[in-house]
Amino acid sequence: MDKLYIIKIGGNIIDDEAKLATFLRDFAAIEEKKILVHGGGKLATRLAEKMGIEQQLVDGRRITDAETLKIVTMVYAGFINKNIVATLQSNHCNAIGLCGADGDVILAHKRKHPVLDYGFVGDVDSINTDLISTLLHKNISIVFAPITHDQQGQLLNTNADTIAQEIAKGMSGLYDTELIYSFEKSGVLLDANDDSTVIPEIRPSYYLELKAKNKIFAGMIPKLDNAFTALNSGVSKVIIGKAEQLSDLLQGKAGTSILHEQ
Repeated sequence: MDKLYIIKIGGNIIDDEAKLATFLRDFAAIEEKKILVHGGGKLATRLAEKMGIEQQLVDGRRITDAETLKIVTMVYAGFINKNIVATLQSNHCNAIGLCGADGDVILAHKRKHPVLDYGFVGDVDSINTDLISTLLHKNISIVFAPITHDQQGQLLNTNADTIAQEIAKGMSGLYDTELIYSFEKSGVLLDANDDSTVIPEIRPSYYLELKAKNKIFAGMIPKLDNAFTALNSGVSKVIIGKAEQLSDLLQGKAGTSILHEQ
């Protein structure tokens, strides 16, 4: 079974031109089949402020009204996505940039919540694994923007971590799939303010122990929950770590590896 890396890059790396360039150079150098899922960064927020469109966040999730949806689609699926693709091409990595509506590749529905109206925020229903496999088979690396659709003509803003997890789950029956969450921290930390306290490995029982002792920074829990969901759905390994250390993450020399029980 061929190896497939699905790598999610955080918005804060996208905001740093030098770090992004280094990361994309390392991504381009990966010889195995690979997919990149990117977040949005601060550009959409800055643009919304310039246009006088107030932004609302609840638990770090953007409330996406109709005007905000226009901005995030333009920024995420437009400028950021195509800038990444162009940079990969300059590193001799043939890439194609997609959002969920392209080729009907990620189908989602508008989030339902008993109290909050998240606006045009999508939760993923299905992944078009046939289309993804066809592109990968032609040695094309895919760059996904965090925009999906509902097959009724409605675009939806969707969490990039979740998209990465859903693609990894969908592709795990076809490839030996590893999921990498790369961001500004060196991994899962025992002390959120000390980058040297990386936990090298976390298995399910240890995760429960860490949570029970409140040893996990609250902002990391959704990432870890996503990681274990992916593992339980056929993904062989999940790695969390610093974007600038991508080659070391892939070799197991850095970051935190999320693994099955021994």
